Amino acid sequence: MKILTTQTIGLLQKIAADEEPAIEDGARLLAQAAIGDGRIWLYGSGELDAVAATALLGPDPLPKAKRMEPTATSDWRETDRALLFARFSNDCEAIRLVEQLQAHGVDAVAVAALVKDDPGLADIATVFIDSKLSRPLVPTEDGRRIGMPTIITASFVYYGLRVLLDEILSEYE
Repeated sequence: MKILTTQTIGLLQKIAADEEPAIEDGARLLAQAAIGDGRIWLYGSGELDAVAATALLGPDPLPKAKRMEPTATSDWRETDRALLFARFSNDCEAIRLVEQLQAHGVDAVAVAALVKDDPGLADIATVFIDSKLSRPLVPTEDGRRIGMPTIITASFVYYGLRVLLDEILSEYE
């Protein structure tokens, strides 16, 4: 537990230090939809759908948010924005969605761990936020590693975006 706790706290501190400018940019981009006539489309790949659910149903829901239905592209408008969560930046489904969104004029904020040899989302998203979680955190006695808290890091980024978005919206009022 001590290793997991120490590693997780260190990871969150690294996200806060290194990704603050990207989180600020992401919040400003999402604010465009929240202030204007747009919607914020949410998508979470695999287990990260939990973060999209939190943004919709949790105690601090994202304003004007809707769950993204990848086949409902006719619902997307240029005034919309999207927030996508994936485990890694080379997630094929998330990349495909960002490309589809961009074809409809929708800017996207993507949150994932950067894969250096295959940056994918980092290259195509309007704003990319690196979740920094590229491998499990806890070494085992047999040499493996376990403990990859993807939902924790993605939730941390979500709440960073949400807090800044709230500040932007309160200044706008």
